[in-house]
Amino acid sequence: MSSAVLQRLHDPYPSRLNHAVTPVERWEPTVWCEETSDGPLGAADLDRFADDGHLSRPGTVGDDTLPSLRTEIDRLAAELATDDPRVIREPRGTIRSIFQPHLLSGLVADVVRMDTVLPVAQQLLGGDVYIHQARINLMPGFTGSGFYWHSDFETWHAEDGMPRMRAVSCSIALTHNYPYNGSLMVIPGSHRTFYPCVGATPDDHHRESLVAQQFGVPDEDTLTKAVDRHGIDQFTGAAGSALWFDCNLLHGSGSNITPLPRSNIFLVFNSVDNQLTAPYAAKAIRPEHLAARTATDPVRR
Repeated sequence: MSSAVLQRLHDPYPSRLNHAVTPVERWEPTVWCEETSDGPLGAADLDRFADDGHLSRPGTVGDDTLPSLRTEIDRLAAELATDDPRVIREPRGTIRSIFQPHLLSGLVADVVRMDTVLPVAQQLLGGDVYIHQARINLMPGFTGSGFYWHSDFETWHAEDGMPRMRAVSCSIALTHNYPYNGSLMVIPGSHRTFYPCVGATPDDHHRESLVAQQFGVPDEDTLTKAVDRHGIDQFTGAAGSALWFDCNLLHGSGSNITPLPRSNIFLVFNSVDNQLTAPYAAKAIRPEHLAARTATDPVRR
């Protein structure tokens, strides 16, 4: 029996199934550090993150840095070729996401190593981390479309072979996030439950899912029960604010029909002790710009 088959048989978080199964209660921690002194977050913030699965950090990027970052994003959007696989476009042709910006821009790479960013990731994950995935999300006024409810870990587990829930995302606002311009919504506390999804992973699923995800998303009844139990929080605030959230937290966003654009730097930190294996529910691995397999050295300041 192959190692890939054995892996699926012993999968603690089964998904992409042909029938619905009972949700799985999380058995591993959300906060991995052993001591509060291990990083910049105090006990209250760590407890809040453990309970809710998310934490807002205003002023993560200073006002003096934001203009140059916004200019840099405009440069990347203008210079990258239209057929570059790292550029994801909306059906109308506008750019939705740019992947691997930390490898394309020294300014974005500097953000990864900021004192307000890297130590938080190291503290939450209890040690050295690397960038599993990074991207710029662009949601222009009037045309920016939303992201349906999902757990990132479900995708990273099923399609990338991430074995454990030992990853954390940091979404840094480059523009003001209002309640009405497509800002991120999360279901607090949903990170404590893994919600298996129905439907086998199509071949080359990433080509479609990065525009509109249909597989690897909970059904409406599951989402209704989760919201009835936990409610919904929304990330709003000034440019430079950051939202940290657990890899298994259910989240999504509506479309932006306002004139006010919304953009963010999205960084996914994974523990060096949680490196990828074979996919649990896909035939082939996704490209490197979506799931780093070669650049897994710890990020250093």
